[in-house]
Amino acid sequence: MASSKEYLNFILEQISQADDVSYRPMMGEFIIYCRGKNIGGVYDDRFLVKPVEAAKRLMPNGQYEKPYDGAKAMLLVDNLDDKDFLKQLIESIADELPNKNKK
Repeated sequence: MASSKEYLNFILEQISQADDVSYRPMMGEFIIYCRGKNIGGVYDDRFLVKPVEAAKRLMPNGQYEKPYDGAKAMLLVDNLDDKDFLKQLIESIADELPNKNKK
């Protein structure tokens, strides 16, 4: 099942306070970036993020779900009403992820 554009727009609005957020469509789903780093995505109308230490610390009881069959489990973000929390979560994940290697 593909994610709806309406759900993507809802998520983008909720995380709009975070620095430099963008997205890219990918096979009916949407990859979410912060400062050019892939922090997670919208899969089957669920907002999932990479389970890096910062995400696990901010969501200690977070539920792991696979974005699609054969994928590694990611953390489900279910606190979607708290924009301050989402800003902290998104930026903390981006801070922890390595920078891209320049070619």
